[in-house]
Amino acid sequence: MLVDLLVAVILLGVAIVVLMGMTGRALSAQKSGENLEIAAMILDEQLNLVLARGADSYTTRYDDAEGIAEAPYERFRYKVDISAGSGGEAYRVVATVWWMEDGREKSASVETRIAPRLGDEPDPDRRPPQPVDRLAGGGL
Repeated sequence: MLVDLLVAVILLGVAIVVLMGMTGRALSAQKSGENLEIAAMILDEQLNLVLARGADSYTTRYDDAEGIAEAPYERFRYKVDISAGSGGEAYRVVATVWWMEDGREKSASVETRIAPRLGDEPDPDRRPPQPVDRLAGGGL
């Protein structure tokens, strides 16, 4: 009976060690996934800025196309590189985000093409001619 008890305690100890290891890896994977999600959000924000302002005028409107993300994501750095297309070709835009994770630097990068803006007005006024009345028709 004493041998059976000893075997049971050893098996229980091994099971607890395995569960602790799996829990540690699961927490690490969750943190890594969270960091990738934040990096994707920052990349999306930067690419939307380039798209909204136009790739041709982005670098003139924003002094530097790199920096530190806004609070609470100060541990993430970003950089946007824009290469001009020739003769009306699309601009090559590469956005990269870096962060520290488990003592190592990690990064995520996205490359896309953005067509140059055509027309006389480089940044048109997109406001409607009349203010939108959101309460018209029986608002809550």
